[in-house]
Amino acid sequence: MTIWAELARAGNHAGDEILLRKRDHIYEIRYNGLELMSNVNFQSETVLAERSLRLHGRKVSHMLIGGLGMGFTLRAALDLLGPDTRVTVCELVPEIVEWNRTHIGHLANHPLNDPRVDVRVADVMDVLRAEPGRYDAILMDTDNGPDFTVRDANGAIYEDDGLRLVKRALKPNGIAAFWSATISDPFEDKLDMLPWEWQREDISLIGGRADAFHYIYFAAHGGFRSQFERSVSASEPFAAMVG
Repeated sequence: MTIWAELARAGNHAGDEILLRKRDHIYEIRYNGLELMSNVNFQSETVLAERSLRLHGRKVSHMLIGGLGMGFTLRAALDLLGPDTRVTVCELVPEIVEWNRTHIGHLANHPLNDPRVDVRVADVMDVLRAEPGRYDAILMDTDNGPDFTVRDANGAIYEDDGLRLVKRALKPNGIAAFWSATISDPFEDKLDMLPWEWQREDISLIGGRADAFHYIYFAAHGGFRSQFERSVSASEPFAAMVG
């Protein structure tokens, strides 16, 4: 078996260590020794953008993505959005932005080169707080979801105040989506407390494996324009769903 090769490493003032490594065709970013993201089973990140746009069912002028990752959510959104749409991406780690321009940009076909994209090296909470009523769609692909964060501070996004900021930053009839590695009963309870409709979709990653799922929570001010089955396959072509 091929061993892991380190491609780049970064740190911050808090002492956190972020590592980019590669083995054969697999790329992985690790945060303090824990896997943060990879290009294996990234389909649910693509679904995050596809389903959000379909459920929203309206023209999107401005989208916010919280977390760049390896660019898969951003790429899926760009492939479906119109030429005049603006996409703001918040990424807290500047080195991850740089790696998306260099080491791993090819994985999602270099989405940062698209002129519709505005990348901000910033905490998404600060952006949400400063821009009420700005976005048609907010996609939170931040950390590993509400119950398994590799950076403790990211948990605030999924608490009551964070959800209120997301809701406040949406336009009327806007949609928010939250990627999660797990089903989160506490997070669902928090979604219930806000005056919006929400639903969870279970994304099957490997056919026949009951334990191979990622999850996406969708919430909308004015409900959803389209509905999906609760459990869907990440490999299902988007064109087939909208045709």
